[in-house]
Amino acid sequence: MKFSILLLSLLFIFSNCNGTDDPKPQGNEQAVPVYNEAYQENYEADKIDDILQQARGAYVLVDPFEGDVASFVDDIKAEGNEVGGYISIGTGEDWRADFDQLQPYLVSTPWGQWPGEYFVNETTTGILDVMKARIDSLAAWGCDWVEFDNMDWAFDDNLRATYGFQATAQEAIDYFNALCDYVHQKGMKCMAKNTVEGASGFDGVLYESYNNDKNWWDEAGAKSFLSAGKLVIVNHYNEKNCDKVYQDYIDIYGPGISYICEDRNLKRYVHYNE
Repeated sequence: MKFSILLLSLLFIFSNCNGTDDPKPQGNEQAVPVYNEAYQENYEADKIDDILQQARGAYVLVDPFEGDVASFVDDIKAEGNEVGGYISIGTGEDWRADFDQLQPYLVSTPWGQWPGEYFVNETTTGILDVMKARIDSLAAWGCDWVEFDNMDWAFDDNLRATYGFQATAQEAIDYFNALCDYVHQKGMKCMAKNTVEGASGFDGVLYESYNNDKNWWDEAGAKSFLSAGKLVIVNHYNEKNCDKVYQDYIDIYGPGISYICEDRNLKRYVHYNE
């Protein structure tokens, strides 16, 4: 009996030394909580008061060009959060203070899906300076990231046929990379939006995911960012079972994926990795 116990003990030690035991689950510092004050699809974005009370160690996206949001950047950062500043680089929005400066570089017909927005027509003249001025403001307000919305507009030939913009896909890539280089010069990081095509120099990417259209993007591209230790976020909309969708994405990408979900029952965002 003693021999049997000794033999079993030795076998247990041997198996552990050779890694045959299942590893204990480990935390993943790559995944962070995500808060989004800048936009939503169906219900409501995160409120500044809630962000100040709840967000800790999170990526917090805000639209500091609206209202007094810029005045809260330092307070948000004081809780260990990193703040992303939202800008649309593929459209001009007629409610922005710099719309008159952007208008010469835009198409004349508004985007049917989003009233008041006009696609960028061309990228090779003065629009770069207008966008750099926005980036200057984000740096002055203390943002850590710049999130580039609508950066993939010129990849869509159907949109080009409908709205007639002249910018080619390669010109769009050159444009957003020039802007990302400028962001880096200002000491901030670049967050791509919905694509990483031509964006290897970006520091992270956020994908918009839908209840009826999940994981629609280039999966290999997202995985390449994760493998490089970059922040990869899924912003999922209008979901009745946010936990299940989160697990589905973990099954695809592993625990390093960051996730925020617009809950259909609560009618607001719910947050993970907290």
